[in-house]
Order: sequence, then structure tokens, then C-alpha cells
Amino acid sequence: MTLALYRYQLPFTQPLTFHGKVEVAREGLLVRIGNGWGEIAPLPGFSRETLAEAEAEALDCLARLARGQTTAPRLPSVQFGLDCAHRHWPEQGAPLPEPYPLIQGSPQELLKNWKQWLHETPLKAKLKVARYPMRDELALIRLLLDRRPNLKLVLDANQGWTREEAWAFCGHLDPNRIEYLEDLCANFEDIAFVASRTGMPVALDELLAQGKAWEPIPQLRALVLKPTLLGSLTRCEALVARARELRLKVIVSSCFESGVGLGQLARLAGEWAPDQAPGLDTRRWLAGDLLDPQGQPDPGKMEPLFHRD
Repeated sequence: MTLALYRYQLPFTQPLTFHGKVEVAREGLLVRIGNGWGEIAPLPGFSRETLAEAEAEALDCLARLARGQTTAPRLPSVQFGLDCAHRHWPEQGAPLPEPYPLIQGSPQELLKNWKQWLHETPLKAKLKVARYPMRDELALIRLLLDRRPNLKLVLDANQGWTREEAWAFCGHLDPNRIEYLEDLCANFEDIAFVASRTGMPVALDELLAQGKAWEPIPQLRALVLKPTLLGSLTRCEALVARARELRLKVIVSSCFESGVGLGQLARLAGEWAPDQAPGLDTRRWLAGDLLDPQGQPDPGKMEPLFHRD
């Protein structure tokens, strides 16, 4: 059985900011077990592990497999990558709803160039917030909603606000025009406080990956699952089951993985939430990919770290 590990680097089409740190390229690993592949790509600023730590654990796991031993990775990105490489993938079902676009950049730049991209905006789009001055972000949101009366926005604050800041921001918005607001604050108590007082529909994302306590509230609409951050597919499937029990939407979302990881996330979305548009509109931020013309991982585009036949 073939066992292999490769490191990759894919430039971004423009520098992107993750929790205050600017990144110019996406770095990660691809693991191969037999004919199966998985992606191990901790996201800087979001994953608790570094790429170096994930690489060390992945190499240890492959060495154990080569000796016929079992593995029990502890890092989420490694758990996800190995689970995907081991997984027997079922046949793909009906096509998923089209992923909704992710709008990134400074409000000033987006306001200046809105005519270039707004005409392409569908009925739903995602916008990152809690990154720039509140008045600038609110001005951009007002422009989007004024120009497209049927548009609903998904807003993602990445836990960037205090309770008071989130309350102030939500006070300027019409909850009926917002699909949901992800991770307003770092604590569920603050999220619940703001949601109950403003009527803002909310969703949980990073909070799930961090393992923080949460409970159903009337304003909770969705669980956003990022398997690269959550880890094992078993953990993800437990959250899917909990969401179904509570009648919440399940949104499978990416962490700027390569085409290998994105393809697998799309297949998982087809199993877990076939009626929901996934949050997978990150491929366009990558200037290249790792797939060959047949759609298979191309080792020639990566640096080999480990190989056993």
C-alpha cells in the first residue's frame, strides 16, 4: 500500500488577512494512503496547530502505518486529512446548490469598485465584518442592500466584537435582510445576549471548533462546519446530527483548501446538507491548484516529504 506525504504552496491572487496577519500564499500538506487522498492544511490564525506541528504528526502517523500499527492523531487538521484518505467515498448525488460568493477587501475599495462585481452578486453573498471601522462596514452593507433589494447577506465577524460592539452594529441592521451573522463574539453568552435584544439571526462557526459550550436559542439558524478546524469526520457527523435534531441549517465551509480538499468538502456537503449552498467560494482566491487535467492530485506540483510502497 502506498503511503505518501507532500507539502504544497499556492499563492493567493491577492494578500489576505487572517485574524490580523497578512498571508500571501496558502501552505499545506496532501497525504496519500493507498488510493485515497486527504488534505492537511491548518489555517493560520484559526487552527490551534501550526503547519510544522501538523507535518510532524502526519509523518509520525505514516511511519506507524508503514509498521502496521494504528494511528490516533490529536491535531484537527491531521484527523481530517487522514479520515478523508481512509474514507470510502459514496457515489456523488445530485449537484449541490451553487456556493455563494465570499466578498473580501476593504470597504473603501469595495465601495469604489462596486459596479465591477455587484451585478454578479446572486441572492445571497457572504461578507467579512469586524475588520474595519464600523461606519465603513455599515456603509458598504447599506449600499449592497440598497442596490439589490432581494439580496440577503451572510455576515461573518470571526468573534471580532465585544458584546457592546456587536449590539451597536446589529442595531443599524434590518434582521430581515441578514441570513445570519456568524460568531459575533468570542463567548456564546454574549452572542445570545445580542441576538435576543436585536432579533438578529445568528450562526455558530469558530465557537464549535473551539469546543465552547452553546445551546439552542430562538435566533440560532445554522451550524457552520469547517472540518479542517473541527477534526475527525465523526465529530463533524455528531454536529450534523445535532443540527438536524434542532432543525438548524448545516453549512459546510472551507478554510482556503486546495482543489483536493474543496472537492472532498463538496462531497461531504452533498451527504450532510444536500439542500444547502456550501461556503466553498475560496478557490478563486488561489492563483493555482494541485490537480492534473484528470482532476487527480499531481505530485509534480508538490514537494515530497515521505513515500513508501
